[in-house]
Amino acid sequence: MGEFEPGRPGSGTSAGEDEVVALCSELIRIDTSNYGDHSGPGERAAAEYIAEKLAEVGLEPRIFESHQGRASTVARIEGEDRSRPALLIHGHTDVVPANADDWTRDPFAGEVADDCVWGRGAVDMKDMDAMTLAVVRDRLRSGRKPPRDIVLAFLADEEAGGTYGAKFLVDKHPDLFEGVTEAIGEVGGFSFTVNENLRLYLIETAEKGMHWMRLTVDGTAGHGSMTNKDNAITELCEAVGRLGRHEFPVRLTKSVRGFLDELSDAFGVELDPEDMDPTLARLGGIARMIGPTLRNTAAPTMLGAGYKVNVIPGQAAAHVDGRYLPGHEEEFLADLDRVLGPRVKRESLHTDTALETDFDGSLVDAMQAALKAEDPIARAVPYMLSGGTDAKSFSQLGIRCFGFAPLQLPPELDFAGMFHGVDERVPVDGLRFGVRVLDRFIDNC
Repeated sequence: MGEFEPGRPGSGTSAGEDEVVALCSELIRIDTSNYGDHSGPGERAAAEYIAEKLAEVGLEPRIFESHQGRASTVARIEGEDRSRPALLIHGHTDVVPANADDWTRDPFAGEVADDCVWGRGAVDMKDMDAMTLAVVRDRLRSGRKPPRDIVLAFLADEEAGGTYGAKFLVDKHPDLFEGVTEAIGEVGGFSFTVNENLRLYLIETAEKGMHWMRLTVDGTAGHGSMTNKDNAITELCEAVGRLGRHEFPVRLTKSVRGFLDELSDAFGVELDPEDMDPTLARLGGIARMIGPTLRNTAAPTMLGAGYKVNVIPGQAAAHVDGRYLPGHEEEFLADLDRVLGPRVKRESLHTDTALETDFDGSLVDAMQAALKAEDPIARAVPYMLSGGTDAKSFSQLGIRCFGFAPLQLPPELDFAGMFHGVDERVPVDGLRFGVRVLDRFIDNC
């Protein structure tokens, strides 16, 4: 017999808790590296693995392949009250590439060591995929229907914008999400320990919008030994330098304002949004996620020009990752063009919408109650994600999206640094905690 767990009815651990670590390890061992150009292994093997796990407990999963190897798995669980709107639980199966030489452990071995599951995707986001599978399998084996229909979607291509995953399904198979009004997905529900009496759990209620762009400057080509006052490289580098050093003005959205109010209460201090550095320093690693939500951002990421050392090229190019706050897209683009100047041509490569929803309603109540039941010092708070998720695609169907992949984390773990980082890993206890919370959440969703 297992040990009694406070806050959980009965004694012992659930089958979901028992198998979540193995599921996470097995998913990590399936290399789904996404290079953004179809040169990787694709997600087909992961889609088939997930479909098999769902079929074993009586579901009828469907695999949708948008391009050779680029596959997603979708299934619907029948709820007790089918007249109610459905809930979507989504996760992506692709991961960013990893260079094994940089890692302490093999990034695709799914090794369990030091009380963690190690590997690429451990937090982004095969942990949530595994937790979802574990909870669903346990509930269906024991005959526990959810209160309403739940659509499960395990998606390809999120790491490259979702074109071959969520976007494909929303555009080509919207019927899969018939009746869905709310959704939960990644990068939310993780803990930040304030003190021994308070742990904040950050629920994603907003995401910044996206503008990936290419900047070009045309100049006069010529010999490198001659004076050239129309050097495209010089002009572009000066513009990129201005942009890289530019600080956009602070603009507080309701999600960020709500988060700052919670921080003010937790730390017992009045916060000045114009001078957040002292407070951000107290947040440790997650400050890297929170700081960029105070303002629009534009990060130069690539430079390219020329083909020979003694030739001044006629054109120079750069790439920029631009992220704008909900409601501030026009301001962002106007500021961008002003900083870059008239010589720089701006070409849009990939754009996506900004999202924001209120931190209220019965679904939020269910999240808070599930967290509190498993962690008595838990407090759920809203926050904005500085990056983006597949929620952007699902919002096009009118679905209200939240980030809720619950994890209780040790205070010393640099959780934000795990995303796309070296030695990505997730605590075993965090996975088991997530299974318990998700199970409770589904009971009341």
